Amino acid sequence: MEDQHHPNVNHLLAVLPEAERARLAPQLTRVDMPLGQVVYESGDRLDHVYFPTTSIVSLLYVMENGASAEIAIVGNEGLIGIALFMGGETTPSRAIVQSAGQAYRLDARLLKEEFNRAGPVQRLLLRYTQALITQMAQTAVCNRHHSIDQQLCRWLLLSIDRLPSNELTMTQELIANMLGVRRSGVTEAALKLQDAGLIRYSHGHIKVLDRPGLEKRVCECYNVVKREFDRLLPDLKAM
Repeated sequence: MEDQHHPNVNHLLAVLPEAERARLAPQLTRVDMPLGQVVYESGDRLDHVYFPTTSIVSLLYVMENGASAEIAIVGNEGLIGIALFMGGETTPSRAIVQSAGQAYRLDARLLKEEFNRAGPVQRLLLRYTQALITQMAQTAVCNRHHSIDQQLCRWLLLSIDRLPSNELTMTQELIANMLGVRRSGVTEAALKLQDAGLIRYSHGHIKVLDRPGLEKRVCECYNVVKREFDRLLPDLKAM
């Protein structure tokens, strides 16, 4: 079994061609990503990008009054910091660790240089960005039209898709902030899933017990996002 902390646990790093891997691998630094850590704030200039391996980072839009809602999550399928190579340099969202673990950090300048070579890394990152934009758009639709129960199922499935296990550490308060709903709504939805035998929740620790059961309850948004990631990022070694 591959070391869960190896760079190749991150799907984007795993499919780098040999030449690109040789240039970037020595520059990657493994870092801890503790729960609740703010990776960057809205408006920050991006000095590094992060490739999660065993952590999940939530991208949040923060209102002037401090209220926030999640617009996407990033785990071992992607990277944090797409604004860097999209030309914006900064982003209006906040990135915060929603499930503790580790990631690999890379100097922003190095990734930008690699992107500007207009080779396979550029194609890879543009495909990933399209998939991430799909997740953002679907999250907006889901938050507007679907129940908290369905949103929680979507969030749990997307999360465990991006982790090496079916367990995550997450408080109800943080889930409520992610979904942009009241904590009491999350509590009620989580209890329903627990009573149905789909999850076990205790002291900020969630374990998914019945994934097929969650898939039966989830709204269409989960499958829309999953299909787009599978379509755009199947086996990028063939690129």
